[in-house]
Amino acid sequence: MRQIDLGEDPLKLDRQVCFALSIASRSVIALYRPLLEPMGLTHPQYLVMLALWESSPRSVRDLCQALRAEPATLSPMLKRLEAIGYLTRRRNRSDERELVVELTAAGRALRQDAEKIPYRVVEELGMEVAELQELHAVLSRVIAATAKPAVE
Repeated sequence: MRQIDLGEDPLKLDRQVCFALSIASRSVIALYRPLLEPMGLTHPQYLVMLALWESSPRSVRDLCQALRAEPATLSPMLKRLEAIGYLTRRRNRSDERELVVELTAAGRALRQDAEKIPYRVVEELGMEVAELQELHAVLSRVIAATAKPAVE
């Protein structure tokens, strides 16, 4: 096993990965707020819409897997998005236990406005796209390294 050298003070706050990720996450999400506000979306709701713009209809189970979220977390968001007219929820006719989520015409049309958001975020960050792609790749490795195995 290789020796890990964390330097002189391994508990120094500004050297903690968790601290950097926490601050970066809050800061980036804050950039999204004013962009999402005119659409009536919160950042978590935007993530749901992104997943539905990729594929709709989808089961709640599939959405939970895609978003790495629990049904109890997702359910209130889906209700809110349905109340503002962006999606519908219905039981699957062939399996009543499955709840299916589908975009409405308004939800599909919202995508056109949302397509501007990634460009605005890149502008606000003032970073090169290649840097952000590299960051995404590193964060994807972190996510994979910390992922819990699925319970069957």
